[in-house]
Amino acid sequence: MTAQIRSARPDDVPGILALVRELAEYERSLHEVTATEDDLRAALFGDHPAVHCHVIEQDDELAGFAVWFLNFSTWLGRHGIYLEDLFVRPQHRGLGYGRALLLELARIADERGYRRVEWWVLDWNESAHGFYRRLGAAPMDEWTVWRLTGDALGAAADDGQPTG
Repeated sequence: MTAQIRSARPDDVPGILALVRELAEYERSLHEVTATEDDLRAALFGDHPAVHCHVIEQDDELAGFAVWFLNFSTWLGRHGIYLEDLFVRPQHRGLGYGRALLLELARIADERGYRRVEWWVLDWNESAHGFYRRLGAAPMDEWTVWRLTGDALGAAADDGQPTG
């Protein structure tokens, strides 16, 4: 029973979407998932993919995944990795798979000269907080996440003119 981390392949898309749904269910947000296999296939394997995915596979089953993309720090003048999702199926937890996926992203960042790997964690997910602290990560307590979405996004896009 050896596990292998690798870049996702197009034939992984159904399994990746299943993992997305399992993560959303864990985060009490399954009703918010609208992604389809076609959406993921286009994002990960289209003409100009800007999103990446690494999977951890055990016995021909996807045990977990990390979906990430590049961000940029104007202060550092360098790219970094933004980890959108990290998830390991419950039956595979405690085997070091989450750690292995995160360390793979750290290796990629270091190898490419990126200066940081960052992500969000739900406030109530104390087990994740402990896991990340043990790796040496630190929370960014001074920052608040903001989001423009749905009707507000549409209204902002329609307004779009400076007022001044």
